[in-house]
Amino acid sequence: MEAFPLSNNTSTEPGWLTPTNSDPDYDETLDALLGQWISSVSGLPADNVCPRWGSDPPLTPSAGTAWCAFGITGWASDGSPAFTNQTEEEVQFWRQETFECTASFYGPAGMTFAARFRDGIAVPQNNSGLNTLGFSLIDYVCLTPCQELIEQTWVRRYDMTTQLRRKIAREYAIQSLVAAPVTLSGE
Repeated sequence: MEAFPLSNNTSTEPGWLTPTNSDPDYDETLDALLGQWISSVSGLPADNVCPRWGSDPPLTPSAGTAWCAFGITGWASDGSPAFTNQTEEEVQFWRQETFECTASFYGPAGMTFAARFRDGIAVPQNNSGLNTLGFSLIDYVCLTPCQELIEQTWVRRYDMTTQLRRKIAREYAIQSLVAAPVTLSGE
């Protein structure tokens, strides 16, 4: 197979193209946004809302502390991205991403904070705040009570999964065709 190098990252030469703009928030930055949302809506202190997975997982809070662990448990994208806003120099690639985020509330007031979060995401002003982070609330499922064994003690846990959607836009240096060196002949 013939290799195509990156070249000049435009459609003027053969080769692979990468976006010319910055990437949307993923990984730890996305976790920080979701943690801010959960903390703000539930009323839990920001230090008591932590990503479920990470390179440096936080210590489990003491048994008398209310806290939340969250994580992205699903990530889908639409099957029909759009190429739009074509200029002479570039085109935008738009795609909708849907995230499933599961939040687990723990501690003696875990049920209270879970219910507060459930009710708070239905408040239009809170959804406006979520929109400023680039997301829209699509759906959520009911709270599910569970138990979890943490440090040899059974603790109450309340899980809730939300679906959030956002539009991402990537720019590619795909230049528009302004002239074609073609001669047509015929009758």
